[in-house]
Amino acid sequence: MHQKIRKLTYTGLLLALLICLQWAGSQIPSPLVKQLITGTMVNCILAVTALLVGRSSALAIALLSPVFAFLLGIAPQIITVLPIMAGNTLYILILGFLLGTKPQPLWRSCLALGLAALAKFIVLYLLVVVLICDLAAPSLLGQKVGDYVLLGPKMLLANALPLMFSWPQLVTALSGGSLALLIAPTMRKIP
Repeated sequence: MHQKIRKLTYTGLLLALLICLQWAGSQIPSPLVKQLITGTMVNCILAVTALLVGRSSALAIALLSPVFAFLLGIAPQIITVLPIMAGNTLYILILGFLLGTKPQPLWRSCLALGLAALAKFIVLYLLVVVLICDLAAPSLLGQKVGDYVLLGPKMLLANALPLMFSWPQLVTALSGGSLALLIAPTMRKIP
């Protein structure tokens, strides 16, 4: 019972920290700087959760994170929420399966992080840049789900959406995961 309470407590605390970091990041005026800082912090929280608490807790946070990102204005379009969920899920599953919650050798941790970050980047690039922006954009442009526009022309015309889901995704996944690998050993010592 004690272990379940501990896991639930850590999951709740990490989710609360993630929401606070997303809110703080949403206050940054520069879109690219906002994405790099917030994305790094989100990926760090995802990786820390996978490494310390486990895949099921990390999965919950991976699925909730893009919803809060959209509500806070970090995820620019509602249509990006599901692809971000997919990328986050793949990221934490690879980290979780390859590393688990026990300490691993540095080479294994770096290899797992590289694979997880690359997989997340590829999935997001294919789903958002190729599928949504290139192939589906004509039929999605201006369409609404309730009060939300699926894909606004401003994001495509300014090339903002394709940029957001290209190289910055790889950078933030690698940098956030690297931070997690640095702080996880210290956090494992907390009773």
